[in-house]
Amino acid sequence: MKINWGTGIVIAFVAFISFIMYFVVNMNVQEKYDHDLVTDNYYEAELKYQSDINKERNAKKLPENVRLTQTKSGIEIQFPKTFDSSKIKGKVFLYRPSNKQFDFEIPISLSHHTLLIPDNRLLGGRWNITIDWNDGTTEYLFKKEIRY
Repeated sequence: MKINWGTGIVIAFVAFISFIMYFVVNMNVQEKYDHDLVTDNYYEAELKYQSDINKERNAKKLPENVRLTQTKSGIEIQFPKTFDSSKIKGKVFLYRPSNKQFDFEIPISLSHHTLLIPDNRLLGGRWNITIDWNDGTTEYLFKKEIRY
């Protein structure tokens, strides 16, 4: 059987389409390629984005901002000493880009000016940390990408 140009082109198209379809099906079926959105309530988060910008601007005006230190027992968050630690309230949110099941949130309750995120809650790799806090009068926001 002799294959002419038309048959060869059709075979090439069918092979290419099969190749592409294999990868499309493979990406949709395998769990290791499953990536989550940054947030489930995307539109609600977009509406409060301007308030987050204002909070970050307030934090940048501080003479001393929040500091993060990695220790053997976890991540230590140090709040500015110019504020009364009993009035600092808010939450710390840790976001794991690779898997949203590891995301967690910790309320801020301080006895001194430090908060410890324990080592047993953190896996090695990249984390995005967001600290949304206030001193009773002004709201602040601190964001940082860390590797643990």
